[in-house]
Amino acid sequence: MDETLREFFNDVYEITRQIPRGKVLTYGRIAALAGRPQHARWVGRAMAQSPDDKTLSCHRVVNSVGQTAPGWPQQRTQLESEGVTFRANGCVDMKKHLWEILTAPHSGGSS
Repeated sequence: MDETLREFFNDVYEITRQIPRGKVLTYGRIAALAGRPQHARWVGRAMAQSPDDKTLSCHRVVNSVGQTAPGWPQQRTQLESEGVTFRANGCVDMKKHLWEILTAPHSGGSS
């Protein structure tokens, strides 16, 4: 893995660790928070290659409409155990559970 991708993955893991219980973030939102808003698929790749780390809350990452990862039924179970509710279509109720994290303004450069 090249250094740029490794750094991005580390940023993704740090953001993912911060998602509170009962909340979710989307792949796209994590990519934006990590400084690469067009790289949501890289976030998915990072989740698939995540280290076996008990502090990493991969189950709290869903797609833009609240769908859980295909082939991982335990994700829904883990989210429900934290109080996350699902709509009739099987997606996370994003209005209730999307983590509205605020980003700090960029401090670099002068005006």
